[in-house]
Amino acid sequence: MTKPPRLQIGLFGTNGHQVHRLLLENPLARLAACAGFPQPPLPDDHPDRQALRVHNSLDALLADKEIQLVVLCSPVRAEQPAHALAALRAGKHVFAEKPCALEEKDLDLLIAEAAALGLVFREMADSAFINPYAAIRRIVQSGVLGEIVLVSSQKSYPWRDSRPQDEFTDGGLVRQCALHAARWIEHVAGRKIASINLLETRLGNPHPTGQSRMAACLAMTLDNGGLASISANYLNPSGTGLHGYESLVIHGSKGLVESIRGGTLTRLVIGSTDHGALDVSAPVKSQFQHLLEHLVHGVPMPIPLNDELSPTRWMLRAKTISKPSSP
Repeated sequence: MTKPPRLQIGLFGTNGHQVHRLLLENPLARLAACAGFPQPPLPDDHPDRQALRVHNSLDALLADKEIQLVVLCSPVRAEQPAHALAALRAGKHVFAEKPCALEEKDLDLLIAEAAALGLVFREMADSAFINPYAAIRRIVQSGVLGEIVLVSSQKSYPWRDSRPQDEFTDGGLVRQCALHAARWIEHVAGRKIASINLLETRLGNPHPTGQSRMAACLAMTLDNGGLASISANYLNPSGTGLHGYESLVIHGSKGLVESIRGGTLTRLVIGSTDHGALDVSAPVKSQFQHLLEHLVHGVPMPIPLNDELSPTRWMLRAKTISKPSSP
């Protein structure tokens, strides 16, 4: 039996988590073209390397008629909504690095345009699909925690001088870092955010006139009357030995589940029984793989689009009401 043709994918930009490594041996998709790469994103000995088309611009990539899905990691995140819109209007499905937009009106436009054109638009949102968070999601869905009352989370990255001092290049602390924790609240703990308040500061920025926020605290109410909090910062010292020094604790009416020290320590406690570390042996499937199966075989995505983008929407809203301190 002849194998069906693989989905033809084009990549643009390297400002983020590009997916070329996930395409090295993927039976559903083929990396066919790229633009905005310092060097071709396939090894010289890869069977698709000779046929890889390297374009000199996004416009040229979008004019490539064979490309079906465009993956965007635009050099300037503030320009990415326009890039995504252009890709959709060129008849391409779009998978966009987070945040896919910096303003809610652009988020709404992309959703509406994709629906009107009958195309798929998705944001990179793998937070709930990697362990231990995929395992925690299954625990919450099982109901053993009871009613979710309180979700406490932290996302901490190290500062490096290559981080942009503006918020237009990568979205800034809240829209690209705290967003992970917002996804834990909605996609993992399974509760929708109902209201939000944000405080953030530039204190600790090594550049006296730098505009990058270094720490942020968000307080939220949830749709069931519960509460949630996010602490996000660029203050993770190298001595932790972890790039992401993160934690998630979900308190339910019957027990708690937690992941601390960047996911290296986990625990489930129900009533008087400590069940110890979580079982993370079950295989996980990335959001990108789910997307490929959706586009090639029509398999439904595990999280509907509006639910997938809801944490992004709330981070965008939080930024409209924030009042950064002035150290």
